[in-house]
Amino acid sequence: MKILSRLIAAILFVFFFFFALRNTQEVTMHFFLGYERTDPLVLVLLAFFVIGAVLGVLAMAPLVLRHRREASRYKKALSQVQKQQEEIAQVQAQPPQPDSVITAQHIL
Repeated sequence: MKILSRLIAAILFVFFFFFALRNTQEVTMHFFLGYERTDPLVLVLLAFFVIGAVLGVLAMAPLVLRHRREASRYKKALSQVQKQQEEIAQVQAQPPQPDSVITAQHIL
């Protein structure tokens, strides 16, 4: 499986490398207030890809953190239940104790 994933990664790298070589023409970005910037197309695409990936990770962060909190709560509850079950098993494993002990002094 590891070999297959590395093979796919290598194929994707070669594909994107040749894509970058084919898209070297200059692109002019027009911003507000008359600001313009000219860069190669592949750098513009890479920048927008990175910005999109970062925004996607930031959008998912609250959901991931909420799931982690829930998982830790469930782990704590599970450990408490297991501890209670161990205590019950220890009590059940002990031989029964008599309710009262009658001694010779009580008989006389």
